[in-house]
Amino acid sequence: MAFGLVSGCSWFSWLPWVGDDDEKSKLEPAKLQKFDAEVRVRKEWSGGIGDGLGRKYLRLDPVVLADRVYAADGYGVLEARDRFTGKRLWRVKLDADGGGFLSGLNFFDRRDPSFVTGGVGAAHGMVLLGTTNGIVIAFSAADGAELWRAEVGSEVLAPPVGGDDLLFVQTSDGRLIALEKDDGITRWGFDNQIPILTLRGSSRPVSAGGVVIGGFANGMVAAIREGNGEPLWQHRVMLPQGRSELDRMVDVDSTGLLSNGIYYVVSYQGRIKALRVADGSLLWEQEMSSYLDLAEGYGHIYVVDEDDVITAIDQRTAEVVWKQEGLFRRKLSSPVAFSNYLVVGDSDGYLHVLAQSDGRFIGRRKVDGDGLRARPWVADKLFYVLGNSGSLQALEIEPR
Repeated sequence: MAFGLVSGCSWFSWLPWVGDDDEKSKLEPAKLQKFDAEVRVRKEWSGGIGDGLGRKYLRLDPVVLADRVYAADGYGVLEARDRFTGKRLWRVKLDADGGGFLSGLNFFDRRDPSFVTGGVGAAHGMVLLGTTNGIVIAFSAADGAELWRAEVGSEVLAPPVGGDDLLFVQTSDGRLIALEKDDGITRWGFDNQIPILTLRGSSRPVSAGGVVIGGFANGMVAAIREGNGEPLWQHRVMLPQGRSELDRMVDVDSTGLLSNGIYYVVSYQGRIKALRVADGSLLWEQEMSSYLDLAEGYGHIYVVDEDDVITAIDQRTAEVVWKQEGLFRRKLSSPVAFSNYLVVGDSDGYLHVLAQSDGRFIGRRKVDGDGLRARPWVADKLFYVLGNSGSLQALEIEPR
């Protein structure tokens, strides 16, 4: 996702005729404030994964499968490591091959040759990557052997996910595609028209109970029967409004959250909504603008909005329980909730630990000098963080 777009008109605030000094000062990132730490973030192990995530605002989250953690860089390196010791178990290196007639072009940043843009996915004993050339590649989770490649026609910006016996891939041109897990052959595709201007990103499909749900750049979400691609319902999270194309951007780039038969979804410049999975009916909504994934815990839904304000919303009543504005405009990662904690990273490489109960800061650690964009992955007591430089770390939170 291109942060130049998600910042909206404030991206142009450096121009002399846009805004004034007072307005510019309001847009400065918040300075970190001291607090009494209640927990310690301890490093269990660390290791380097290739050349990191590059300049394209890639969010290649690590993923855990059984006793292994898998991570990739933006330039074709994929590794499996023992998640307890950090020992490298296997490593593969992909070449940036010609996966399409536009494969030699890089419209977003010609200085950055990264081409892995969708990953890391894990399902059915496989690890999966998607590329800017519209290729999905499946590897054996056991030894890294390449199993198959599938052309899906357009850039893959989110990890492929697994269903009952299929894999689901969302592409930048608004398609949700079901692939056979054994050979990558397309079983069905669901098309959704995209606007002229969109954020550079896409949500990760969510699969459960024979239904897959995807969010799209036109502000829609759709529930589709996994086996045959039959649309079950569609819901517009936000209707585009305003005169300019920037004003009318309502992308659903945040991965929705499925819990107890309810699907929680948020759009950029739009709303957060709770929808009944059975029929897509609306249970509640709140004004909200976000492009980052949601998290759940303590009966709350946690949202990081476009200004990096963290909000906890009661899952049942839609009431705002608390807000934390101390990380304003620090370019946060998606949050992850576990135990009593809510964890987010920022562009300066700090990992922040908040209490789920009231949002107060209780811990902090500098993890990567190049910053943190990828969402941490939690397994048991450890959580795994991939820094922008390619540093993969296993961390644990301990009470002081």
